[in-house]
Amino acid sequence: MADNIATSTTGIARHGAARLPSVDVDSFNIELRDEDGFLGDRASKGAFRKILDRWRKPLRKSGEDPFGGEPSDKISKKKLDEMLVGKDTEASAVVHSAIEEFAQELAHVTRRFLNTKSWAGTERIVVGGGFRESRMGELAIARTEIILKSEDLKVDIAPIRLHPDSAGLIGALHLAPSWIFEAHDGVLAVDIGGTNIRCGVVETRWKRAPDLSKATVWKSQLWRHADDEATREGAVKRLVKMLKDLIADAEAEGLKLAPFIGIACPGVIDEDGGIEKGAQNLPGNWASSRFNLPASLAEAIPEIGGHDTAIVMHNDGVVQGLAEVPYMQDVERWGVLTIGTGLGNARYTNRRRESGRDARKARNDSGDQKSDKKAKKARA
Repeated sequence: MADNIATSTTGIARHGAARLPSVDVDSFNIELRDEDGFLGDRASKGAFRKILDRWRKPLRKSGEDPFGGEPSDKISKKKLDEMLVGKDTEASAVVHSAIEEFAQELAHVTRRFLNTKSWAGTERIVVGGGFRESRMGELAIARTEIILKSEDLKVDIAPIRLHPDSAGLIGALHLAPSWIFEAHDGVLAVDIGGTNIRCGVVETRWKRAPDLSKATVWKSQLWRHADDEATREGAVKRLVKMLKDLIADAEAEGLKLAPFIGIACPGVIDEDGGIEKGAQNLPGNWASSRFNLPASLAEAIPEIGGHDTAIVMHNDGVVQGLAEVPYMQDVERWGVLTIGTGLGNARYTNRRRESGRDARKARNDSGDQKSDKKAKKARA
């Protein structure tokens, strides 16, 4: 992947950049294939539901299906979690069986990723996406790690720490250079998905934790665009309104927003803000050469707090994984898999760099040393 980073003095990365302030993005949105099609489809949210349905079939034939007539893709994660630990042993056994088979599939897919050149040497993988926010998801992730370690693959696998909804917003902070946080309290973030668009104000708490480990979502709005059968133009208009509402809310609370919007969006993001491919689940044609979301937002929101608005957009899997940056400083190479409609993926290499506070201290120390030298020369 090309070293795609802005050359301006602002240090703000281009859209879809391979080099970000804290990490190099070695790869993202890899579409591996096998004889049955895209490999990621074997470890998606839909794949788990199909596996669950297969385990229900024998019981359904005998008229003893503990889930009744409810379709497998309509059973809520909450209900499945309850069945997992409930008194109905047959229902529990069905869910456990589905988890085990799904873990085998996820282990197979992970193994294939680890065998690619861009994922070589990966030391840790975090798993996010909607599937992770359930007990059955956590068990499937833990079982996957055990399977891979039984094969002597030295890689740690763990659920992403934050709720996936929060991670998709907080990760956007790592698209911005650290100088943006020094004089501001928060940043606008957007997480676009095939069903929802979520916007939020992420409070950086940079003075308390320059590594952004204390960042939190101060306020957010959610719109289920899939329910409204929205057009592309309608989606942009709604997104602009949500962002302007959040700006007004922040101003009313005295929260100083940085003139920056970080966007997580499905697909392969070009450096000019266009979408090359992978946006087929979004409303309308977002991959059109005549459509550019960052440009549309910059036109609608040209300034924030009296300063020109800077916008950076990256792949949604990349951004969700970036929320883990503060917790990955004990490894060098790590990745993320996001289990949702498909299987999002990204691999990172940490960039060893001084934090803003350490850099300032180094500059001050350097300045003190120069002053001492000048003083010694004057005395001599």
